[in-house]
Amino acid sequence: MAGQTRCIAIVGPFQSGKTALLEAILHRTGAIDRPGRAASGNRVGDTSAEAKAHGMSVEPAVASVEFLGDSFTFVDCPGSVEFAHDVRAVLPVCDAAVVVCEADERKRPALELCLRDLEAAGIPRLLFINKADAAPGSLRDALALLQPASRVPLLLRQIPLWQGETAVGFIDLALERAFIYREQAPSEVVDLPEGEWPREKAERFTMLERLADHDDALMEDLISEIEPARDRVFADLSRELREGQVVSVLFGAAEHGNGVTRLLKALRHEAPGLIETRARLGVAEMGPALAQVIKTLHSGFGGKLSVARVLRGSLREGDAVTGSGGQGGRIAGLTALTGAAGARVAEARDGEVAGLAKLDAVATAETLQAGGEVPPALVALPRPEPVHAVALRIRDRKDDVRLAGALAKVLEEDPALALEQHADLGEMRLTGQGEMHLRVAVERLASRFGIGVDTDRAKVGYRETIRGTAAARARHKKQTGGHGQFADVAITVRPTPRGAGFLFEDEVVGGAVPRQYIGSVEAGARACMARGPLGFPVVDVAVTLTDGAAHAVDSSDAAFQAATRLALEEALPKAGPVLLEPILAVALAVPSTATAKATGLVTARRGQILGFDARPGWPGWDQVEALIPEAEMSGLIVELRSITAGVGSYTARFDHRAELTGRPADAVLAAQPVRKAG
Repeated sequence: MAGQTRCIAIVGPFQSGKTALLEAILHRTGAIDRPGRAASGNRVGDTSAEAKAHGMSVEPAVASVEFLGDSFTFVDCPGSVEFAHDVRAVLPVCDAAVVVCEADERKRPALELCLRDLEAAGIPRLLFINKADAAPGSLRDALALLQPASRVPLLLRQIPLWQGETAVGFIDLALERAFIYREQAPSEVVDLPEGEWPREKAERFTMLERLADHDDALMEDLISEIEPARDRVFADLSRELREGQVVSVLFGAAEHGNGVTRLLKALRHEAPGLIETRARLGVAEMGPALAQVIKTLHSGFGGKLSVARVLRGSLREGDAVTGSGGQGGRIAGLTALTGAAGARVAEARDGEVAGLAKLDAVATAETLQAGGEVPPALVALPRPEPVHAVALRIRDRKDDVRLAGALAKVLEEDPALALEQHADLGEMRLTGQGEMHLRVAVERLASRFGIGVDTDRAKVGYRETIRGTAAARARHKKQTGGHGQFADVAITVRPTPRGAGFLFEDEVVGGAVPRQYIGSVEAGARACMARGPLGFPVVDVAVTLTDGAAHAVDSSDAAFQAATRLALEEALPKAGPVLLEPILAVALAVPSTATAKATGLVTARRGQILGFDARPGWPGWDQVEALIPEAEMSGLIVELRSITAGVGSYTARFDHRAELTGRPADAVLAAQPVRKAG
């Protein structure tokens, strides 16, 4: 159907060539004069300072092109699992996805993660096997290698024409035509080589058999050896792609522009459009203009830009919109985006993607509707659990005031980040999905907002308790002229069961401590629990008031709190203080080939393996259950992804506290200043 406006996601494993494919598409459609290169730092999809510095995509990049009368907006998505949350915000509004991959067994788990996200969102998808020009061998073998990553059958659409060990062209099985590649130019149609006919017929029949699984009439034709009409074959290809019954497989070499025109034609003729996307999202055809925010961008000076796809109607500068979060605003301007570059436009029409300026109260993944009525949210985007954390320390104190505002903008751009304030540890902590994820966030603070911060390893929330029972008596007495201060307190301390917390007991008899001061003793005891003899908060301790004395004139609340503190500072060191460390219950998800290495990571970190089993619903994956000290979690995600080609993950929750002794305890105590007596 000509004249459509489609939105296509380009997704796939890390370093599979997604941005190179976008460059080739932009060049083939005349949007740019020449394809950019990662080494040159001039690629449309990698225009941020962070992307250039690391040679990888770190956020979605939008670019629109015209091809044979149709409009396409491509969204080049990061391949690293650390930026997957950004991708999940984009996918729901896309009409289809091109999954860029390689016939590499090591990258198959990453391909599976990508395909699972597409399956969950119900996005039709084509597979583009990249770098296939220099990978001699059977493409059928490549399909067998990749099929376990997809729960939907892969359908081979092309076979290569080889010259020695280089693919110089391909045969299109649906068209039954041969094409020879031309560097950064459309392929040239040639006569099908005589010796290739048997291979072409066999592969075409295999393709038709797969299509016939969902077309009884086609199956009857094949059984009757009737050649199906070409239009009917393309109709089946389109229908089964849109209905998620097959994943068509094309191949090429993005760096050379090979296979790009055939991919664009497949998208033009077979991919669904906005009508199908609206139906999938439950958007009615008629009603006020509606859009979905897929990304939020902030610049140091240009303000906020909400990148959104218009799903119904059109939006113009000055239009009032309301978000599904209940807040709204007036669009201050509209921008058509190509990478980081933008051009002001008067209107964003049905199906188009544009940046909407100055909608300060609207967040990523919100649905926008023209007018004052709050629309229902079309997409639920829960924040992923963090797997890595760093403590932040500002370099220049004069930037302290600006830091809060800059951090808020960085977090608004990337909802997978979170900021935590740990007053008990005296640190501000940034959490996210991995080392690179947090590094990029810190770099954005510097590049976009001019604020430099240093990162440290996050502190561990150690506690201390006691093993035995001890008693002490203390008197607080002071004369200052006029009313003095007097309080006498006798207390006993003993341990309570792990996790019981603080317990205060009053066993005073005969009114030795007047009733009005019992609460003062408890308050003094609670305050003293904030820092014990080892230098950490004290937990799981019972404090019992056994005796005391008061003065009719000089006793006071402050005096009894002071006396209690003195008594506890004497009793706690005598009761066998011991360090407690937090232990986390951790569930690691890894490909089965990496399970042994994953268990080795756990044991090397003083962890305890509780067991492992097949990951439910994920053939070829395992889930390892373990208990790991929080102190040993730093860098775990880095090592886990190192042994799993970037796909390993885990979830963690606090389980309990356990005593820490020996050298690990000595190291912790050596780094902790102990409170001086007195």
